[in-house]
Amino acid sequence: MTNLNDLAGRYLAQWNESDPELRRKLIRELWAEDGAQILVDPPEDMRNAATRSSFPIPPLEVRGHHALERRVERAYDMFVGPGEHRFVQRGEVTPLLKQVVAFTWSMVTAGGTVVGGGMDVLALDDDGRIRTDHQHIGIE
Repeated sequence: MTNLNDLAGRYLAQWNESDPELRRKLIRELWAEDGAQILVDPPEDMRNAATRSSFPIPPLEVRGHHALERRVERAYDMFVGPGEHRFVQRGEVTPLLKQVVAFTWSMVTAGGTVVGGGMDVLALDDDGRIRTDHQHIGIE
């Protein structure tokens, strides 16, 4: 298995990277071609809308390099690009199973104040690339 803390560092770097070409390169290096990110617990307004309509709360999923690029770009534009936040690793990566790891992260202000966070559970392919990322937001 690849160096796990290096993997987490490169994973977080894709969200913090200002250069679109470097972000694209990181995504293509980190993710399997059909890799998927699943946002396990979507934002509250989506959960409430689903509940009002008597639907179960749906996870949100993007799959493939192109969709992942759009997802990372949007998050960058919302949180990092304005210069207000960046994403940092919290603690060590934890191996859970063969080729399954978890790590926690924080979204911090330029001054270092934690304003959010989460945990990602990554399943890796035989080449050490991300097949699935189950992202849990709100864990601090």
